[in-house]
Amino acid sequence: MKHLILGNGPAGVVAAETLRKADPAAQIVLAGDEPFPPYSRMAIPYLLMGDIDESGTWLRKAPGHFERLGIEQLRGRAEAIDVPARRVRFAGGRTEPYDRLLIATGSHPVRPPVAGIDTPGVHTCWTLADARAIAARAAKGCRVVQIGAGFIGCIVLEALAARGVDLTVVEMGDRMVPRMMTAGAGSMIRKWCESKAVKVHTGARVEAIRPAPDGALALKLSTGVELPADLVICAAGVQPNIAWLDGSGIATAHGVPVDEHLRTNVEGIYAAGDVAEAMGFHGGARALNAIQPNAVEQGRIAALNMAGRETAAPGALAINVLDTLGLVSSSFGQWGGRPGGESVEVRDDGAWQYLSLQFADDVLIGATAIGHTEHIGVLHGLIRARTHLAAWKDELLRDPARAMQAYLARSQAQAAWTGARAR
Repeated sequence: MKHLILGNGPAGVVAAETLRKADPAAQIVLAGDEPFPPYSRMAIPYLLMGDIDESGTWLRKAPGHFERLGIEQLRGRAEAIDVPARRVRFAGGRTEPYDRLLIATGSHPVRPPVAGIDTPGVHTCWTLADARAIAARAAKGCRVVQIGAGFIGCIVLEALAARGVDLTVVEMGDRMVPRMMTAGAGSMIRKWCESKAVKVHTGARVEAIRPAPDGALALKLSTGVELPADLVICAAGVQPNIAWLDGSGIATAHGVPVDEHLRTNVEGIYAAGDVAEAMGFHGGARALNAIQPNAVEQGRIAALNMAGRETAAPGALAINVLDTLGLVSSSFGQWGGRPGGESVEVRDDGAWQYLSLQFADDVLIGATAIGHTEHIGVLHGLIRARTHLAAWKDELLRDPARAMQAYLARSQAQAAWTGARAR
């Protein structure tokens, strides 16, 4: 049996390792298209901060790790799949046959349709090559404009601020991190950033980037504001790498739709990670959930199914934990709630604390928190376990800060019920 894995990010690496355990005699080929060992994009900000060197981004740091496991590494960009022949063609003409195929080709950064977006001095922050280019220019006092204040943008923001740059952030949404935080939480994060000397423009789009007379760059915003910059970072989100699948017979939508076993519509072909359009944890339509914990779990489950060990995924759950200049925020599950559901929101601006809980009947389905670091594991646990809170739901509606007590009480009740059934 030959397993071919396209993509050597977290999903691909975990899939390869899981396959080796589940199928010791199989041939495993792990393909990546960058000239670096498999690495974590989420570690790049720490590289820019100077906390780690490039080897600190590597997913597996022990020398010879993949060789010891008998995992062949292939460098190349997949260009086409011949489904009837079970063969992948790579750039340059190389072809590779397979018995089972995992598509874990990840995402690429979005470059918005802005005039001048390809001007020298405008960079994305997605690869190690990007990090090298940014580090060469982002000196202390450098004027940096960052386009985008989503999850990735706020991670990059932290790294840029640590380098001592003069930083301005432009976000087209009405708040920071609009796709992972409530309006109340996003507005608090903005105020925190501004208190740390970061200038923030929300509800604004960059309309044009052009060279300035002084050799720098000038950005025109939809609000009429013009911003000078020595460096522009585009952190406007990501899109899955699926365009190369056109004409292959593999169904695509926003990503690659998969079932609960991470199977595509084509027998023997699976997808995991940023490209996988999987069922959500709370049911409903398939969706992309491009975060590393989901990529790792999907890689593991896809590999087990590729090896013939039928395993169903529990569904992708939104899990976001963010440290923005020292302010820790998190959101889980359906943090925006659902129609007809009850919710509660409390905030203490002076203490930089915020908490929002979302319910469906007596089950916690979503949460957003700032400053309440002691609640992160508890809120995630209640949502993941689909815990029935019973009377504790009303307690949390009155005081959401009692999440720990609710967790302990309901866990003990569940344990007692399980023990009684066992007797």
